[in-house]
Amino acid sequence: MAFIEGVFGVIGDLTWGWALIPLLVVFGVFITVLTGFVQIRYFKRMFRVLSSENQSADPNAISARAALLVSVGGRVGGGNIAGVAVAITLGGPGAVFWMWAVALVGMATSLVECSLAQLYKRREPDGAFRGGPARSIIHGLGHEYKWLAVLYAVCLIAAFGLGFNAFQGNTVAGAAEESLGIDRLWSGVVLTIIAGFIVFGGIHRIAKAADVVVPVMAVGYLLMAVVVILLNVSELPGVLASIVLNAFGFEQAVGGGMGAALAQGLRRGLFSNEAGLGSAPNVAATADVRHPISQGITQSFSVFIDTILICSCTAFVILLGDVYQPGAEAVDGVVLTQQSLAEHLGDWTQYFLTFILLLFAFSSIIYNYYLGENALTVITEHPMALNGFRLVVMGIVFVGAVAPGATAVFFFSDPLMGILAVVNLVVLMMLLPTCLRILQDFRAQLKAGVARPLLNPDDFPDLDLDRTAWTGVNPDRQTA
Repeated sequence: MAFIEGVFGVIGDLTWGWALIPLLVVFGVFITVLTGFVQIRYFKRMFRVLSSENQSADPNAISARAALLVSVGGRVGGGNIAGVAVAITLGGPGAVFWMWAVALVGMATSLVECSLAQLYKRREPDGAFRGGPARSIIHGLGHEYKWLAVLYAVCLIAAFGLGFNAFQGNTVAGAAEESLGIDRLWSGVVLTIIAGFIVFGGIHRIAKAADVVVPVMAVGYLLMAVVVILLNVSELPGVLASIVLNAFGFEQAVGGGMGAALAQGLRRGLFSNEAGLGSAPNVAATADVRHPISQGITQSFSVFIDTILICSCTAFVILLGDVYQPGAEAVDGVVLTQQSLAEHLGDWTQYFLTFILLLFAFSSIIYNYYLGENALTVITEHPMALNGFRLVVMGIVFVGAVAPGATAVFFFSDPLMGILAVVNLVVLMMLLPTCLRILQDFRAQLKAGVARPLLNPDDFPDLDLDRTAWTGVNPDRQTA
């Protein structure tokens, strides 16, 4: 076992060391420039997904809004509460600035990876869509690269479907035990039953669950943070100045100065919004949309919600209070956030934060499950394999909840996510010209006066597209 742990330790060092994170950031900047700052150009358009006018006409299809909520539910998790606190503790207020920066370039990366997942998606017999980096590899690069798709799928199943679900089960049970005094066994039983009910319902039930859970958890947390900000609005300019000054080393809150702020901000930002890691595209591909770029824009909005909105809320709650002391001994991330909220609004907020954490963790569980399910279908589509995987996920969530020490078995999760990111990055580099082609098509239609561009597969005869997934030319030419 020690040998195996050592091997995965080396893999983790080679991926999540000082190589992968800067590469993801540099590639994000590269994409931003090549696409003409697409995340800024179409920022206003991102909000269109919230309008009912832009949803699928098919009531049985997964809408763009539903896919957005599922992906937000997956991106938003304990890292938005605990991870931000850790970044500030280790990197100072300046870490927040670099989290914003990595989110800005990550919005462009997410647009590209999710647009490609949409482009190469496949329609299932029941009418639903499947896609993601694995299918982009097979249909975009060619079947001779299927071994790379299988490698990607195995890493996705192991890291997200199994490992991270054990950790999320542990998070839910731990929060319920510490704040509410509920025994881990009962938390594990209830969580496993609810998760089982949803995952056995497939992507449609997952989307319906996300449609309820995600708005409640996101809006609830945002509203509480807004109250804290309004109560301390006179101190906000000073906090913003501290964030910028620490980010560039003009002030030094912790040892390491700008270097510590940069390292912590980039790392926590990427871990939180997952841009470029190849996970969110699996969900993005399920949406029934008119053009791949439109879902790419929607998923870019998901990164904005995760980091610019929710992570910033945690940062302001901490930095506007007196609990956080620069250079003081590090405390648990969740505890720092809890204590900061309690200082602002009272002790009752620990129960509210526990409730939000439960929702964050639960939405991540159903998101992680779907990533694993989608990856499994690349290897085999046998119904028994799918049902077996669902039962295994339920078992892992239960074990993670009732036996927190068991999560140590999943030490391979982070290293395998590193391999996942490397594979996805290579694929994005190879397929970027294709994405730029469909982006040009999207822009040309907007310029011609088409309010809602539509992909015509006849315009791309050289691409291996599922023609049943795209309906072709629509004469609708409304003024945008």
